[in-house]
Amino acid sequence: MEQVYVSSHPLVQHKLTLLRRVETEPKKFRELVREITQFLIYEATADLQLTDKPVETPLAPFAGKEIGDRIGLVPILRAGLGMVEPVLEMIPTVRVWHLGLYRDSKTLEPIAYYNKLPPQADVDLCLILDPMLATAGSASAAVDVLKEWGAQRIKFLGLIAAPEGVKRLREAHPDVPIHLAALDERLNDHAYIVPGLGDAGDRQFGTG
Repeated sequence: MEQVYVSSHPLVQHKLTLLRRVETEPKKFRELVREITQFLIYEATADLQLTDKPVETPLAPFAGKEIGDRIGLVPILRAGLGMVEPVLEMIPTVRVWHLGLYRDSKTLEPIAYYNKLPPQADVDLCLILDPMLATAGSASAAVDVLKEWGAQRIKFLGLIAAPEGVKRLREAHPDVPIHLAALDERLNDHAYIVPGLGDAGDRQFGTG
């Protein structure tokens, strides 16, 4: 699908298999989320703008480059928190804001309860972080919030998605690229991704 990028890197597929295992304990689960996220952010930022950055090497001047885009991270609470630190390690200059959205158990629609965005958009690229793209209700709502805020370029980064979620996000926001580690089979009757990995928040933080 256009604007949907699923990583084919062997290390991503290997680590994702370990992440899915029911036996994987929270500590190891968090480590795997961190490692997979770093691969995804590497692929998702291949089109960042660069500016000139002259430096002196021990031998001679060098016409170097540095990232010119201002980047903001928007993790969707709480599962998206595990994806923040690995991005900060790769790009220490990013800014981090948080959106709190939860899915109503009856309607399965997102309800916002927390928004920590500043008054005005002052970044060139927003990256929405959420491990699971299931119904895409939260992701679509997050994009709505960011566009109303004034964001011009937005990308979604997730570990696993269902076709239903990808379809919904693409239809609502065709201008938002989607970067994933895997695109799974379907949603079940409870809106969980199959085969998936269960609840990413519970598995990261040992709850549920």
